[in-house]
Amino acid sequence: MNKLWSLVFLPVPILCVALFAMAPGKGWWLPDNVSTFGSRVDDLFNLILGIVTVAFVATEGILIYCLYRYAGRGQRALFVHTNHSLELWWTLIPAGILVFIALYQFKTWRDIKVQGKFPADVAQKLSRDEPDVEVLAGQFEWRIRYPGKDGKIGTLDDVISLNDLHVPVNTNFVLRLRSRDVLHSFFLPNFRVKQDAVPGMTIPVWFQGTKEGTFDLFCAELCGWGHYKMRGRIIVQSKASYDAWLEESYEEQERDMAAVKTVAQTKTEVPQ
Repeated sequence: MNKLWSLVFLPVPILCVALFAMAPGKGWWLPDNVSTFGSRVDDLFNLILGIVTVAFVATEGILIYCLYRYAGRGQRALFVHTNHSLELWWTLIPAGILVFIALYQFKTWRDIKVQGKFPADVAQKLSRDEPDVEVLAGQFEWRIRYPGKDGKIGTLDDVISLNDLHVPVNTNFVLRLRSRDVLHSFFLPNFRVKQDAVPGMTIPVWFQGTKEGTFDLFCAELCGWGHYKMRGRIIVQSKASYDAWLEESYEEQERDMAAVKTVAQTKTEVPQ
């Protein structure tokens, strides 16, 4: 009877593996990839998942075997003080797996994160200090600043968008990421982009969207009581639609500046 009770644990690894196998077809998996390098990130995820799955099944198999094999014996367990060969292998095997993962992922990490390996047009924009947009993270919003018609970020004609990031499709898009208060994390799940926004640092980020649509922008770092509502959108548009939106934003910005200037002049006029 004790042996039968040990088999209660057998469905656990079977059910877990079955659920993972079913997940992609049921829509329980990663969000759709809409970036050029997203498939490479997914390949790394699947590799690590496969390694973890093998380790999980092996561990559960040994556990169930031992429960079944030694159930109901009623004898004292053998105490083993040391086993150098066993300790050597359970150190070398995980260490070897970690080294393999580190080397295997290096090129993907380098191409996405290392500035010296960015695409030529991305590197050119950064060298001229002309990113497409600046994203300023702050409790609890994403303040997005586009350069005005002068092409420079940080001047009076900048276009400001709150929590909505507009980007053209099939174009390498460059942003510089900053934080005005605490640590945040700029996370675009569909683009496989995740980058911490560190106070006092300006960090370049690039990606290329491959599909038009509206996707989620999250903060993936606990940043205070309102962290849960620090959510935005990334809107991927055709180049023509993006240019039209930007031109409309320029015109709106010019109208706002003209209105402010008029009010300021009115206040400073001296009555005759």
